[in-house]
Amino acid sequence: MTAEPTLCAIVPPYVLDRLAEDGHEPAARSLALDAAHRAARLTATLPAFPARAADRLERVISDAAHRERLPGRTVRREGESPLPDQSANRAYDGLGDTWTLFSAVFGRHSIDDQGLRLDATVHYGRNYDNAFWDGQRMVFGDGDGEVFGDFTACVDVIGHELTHGVTQFTAGLEYRDQPGALNESVSDVFGSLVKQYALGQDAAAADWLIGAGLLAPGVQGVALRSMKAPGTAYDDPRLGKDPQPAHLRDYVRTSQDNGGVHINSGIPNHAFYLLATALGGPAWERAGRIWYDALTGRRLPGDADFTAFARATVAAAKARYPEPEVADTVTASWAKVGISPT
Repeated sequence: MTAEPTLCAIVPPYVLDRLAEDGHEPAARSLALDAAHRAARLTATLPAFPARAADRLERVISDAAHRERLPGRTVRREGESPLPDQSANRAYDGLGDTWTLFSAVFGRHSIDDQGLRLDATVHYGRNYDNAFWDGQRMVFGDGDGEVFGDFTACVDVIGHELTHGVTQFTAGLEYRDQPGALNESVSDVFGSLVKQYALGQDAAAADWLIGAGLLAPGVQGVALRSMKAPGTAYDDPRLGKDPQPAHLRDYVRTSQDNGGVHINSGIPNHAFYLLATALGGPAWERAGRIWYDALTGRRLPGDADFTAFARATVAAAKARYPEPEVADTVTASWAKVGISPT
């Protein structure tokens, strides 16, 4: 299954809306650019994907030179030496870290499982406050330096965005309401696993933050989201308070953000955190394997809600692990966030 690609950006629109309403020009400009890209995705016919590279990693990094045109000038290809430009180097390394997790742990040949070349553009726009997957490539802004820093600085952000591509090529979760929140959550899960795998961390040692280090000095917060404690990532006069719930009873019903896809993703995020820490050891070994099997098992419909995904993870645990306590732990983790797979 391959879903129609949707522009998926790491900074939620409600965060940029608040900043723009407060007169923050880079946020207002970033919102306008995001809206233009989303509109273009609805009407444009995507060109052919880049050449596949079989089972080996292939990366191309381009530089938009602060313009708003893609892809920009190619500055680094696979195997070439690092550049003076650290944004280009971080993008190159982050693409590699993401490819390595999916290849080494899950046996996946790039995000489409067919050896898709990984393309990225850095220095997009001027003070652009976001990073996104547009269905074909990663695009990084430099941030404004006042609220957000360089978006290449967080490997979990890179892993998050590329995982939208994995979802695009597998379950194709619709980008609205609960399926959209699952889409965002799956990207947070594997974005965090990319960071944990690169750092060699087990579940207990991981920070379970998405975008740690992305907020500029002076902003009252530690990241964009917390899987360990949804709703606690930031509380800042400019950004407001992190609105993510950790339990279904606090599910946010809204017409904004495609039905709250970046908000309600906190619920399945927390379920994964609970599972990974309960199982112990490296989170990619069992918890990540279960989530990957559920996502790629070809039985999950594009309009799956939280309960459907929970059931898929329990089924995946039963299929892969003969020990009943593994599936029981999956069920218990979902129950703790108010979702009953049974």
